[in-house]
Amino acid sequence: QVQLVESGGGLVQAGGSLRVSCAASGRTDSTYRMGWFRQAPGKEREFVAAVSSSGKSTYYADSVKGRFTISRDNAKSTVYLQMNSLKPEDTAVYYCAADPNRRLGPHNARSYDYWGQGTQVTVST
Repeated sequence: QVQLVESGGGLVQAGGSLRVSCAASGRTDSTYRMGWFRQAPGKEREFVAAVSSSGKSTYYADSVKGRFTISRDNAKSTVYLQMNSLKPEDTAVYYCAADPNRRLGPHNARSYDYWGQGTQVTVST
């Protein structure tokens, strides 16, 4: 079993930056693919970014490409999402997820077996 705990969310003005973190514990494995998803009120959960086990490959939703950067520190069992040039439409609960088997593509939430509780990110105008 893997436990994921997100932190670092908060309130930021449009154009600002924020970094959210995801600490993994339990039966962690550096071979897991890791991803970030988000869910805004009244909307479905959507893919934001993912990183391969080595950290060398990254994947982004078109809506955040060029503004967000995902990274991981396997020694600390932690994944980060650096968010720059934030927009009000980035407001959502951000979830960290772990994909041990990589059954589906990195954008597919169904591929991820473990999820954190989420952290709220609010971008004001």
